[in-house]
Amino acid sequence: MRLHAEMPELTGETTWLNGQVSKSDLIGEKPTLIHFWSVSCHLCKEAMPKVNEFRDQYKDKLNVVAVHIPRSEADLDIEKIKETAEQYNITQPIFVDNNLKLSEAFENEYVPAYYVFDAKGELRHYQAGGDCMKLLTKRVNRVLESK
Repeated sequence: MRLHAEMPELTGETTWLNGQVSKSDLIGEKPTLIHFWSVSCHLCKEAMPKVNEFRDQYKDKLNVVAVHIPRSEADLDIEKIKETAEQYNITQPIFVDNNLKLSEAFENEYVPAYYVFDAKGELRHYQAGGDCMKLLTKRVNRVLESK
């Protein structure tokens, strides 16, 4: 996805965990952080406390949505996704993307990956990888300040 691209519709899910949201639920009032992760991704698990911190610290200012994508056959197990979500305190809505429909819409191939959209649903920042939380924090704060 290119910067300033419009947020794709959140469709094609295998299932939703922790509630379901749509693009129209996310646009209008608050910026949105959408993070892609996988149960088999060590870097995702390392980064999850920081993502949860965003969710909790900015709960009235920022929407946070998780997207689980499989990296192997074992990652398709919904029960394993639920267990990992519970273990890592992922309480935000989780879009389970076993068919990679949303990943295709985002043109995303990586985990962890982070997409920050402004309140209008325009992509303001993208990054992938595990060692990038300082930059992500700066970008989220910048979007929150420009709201």
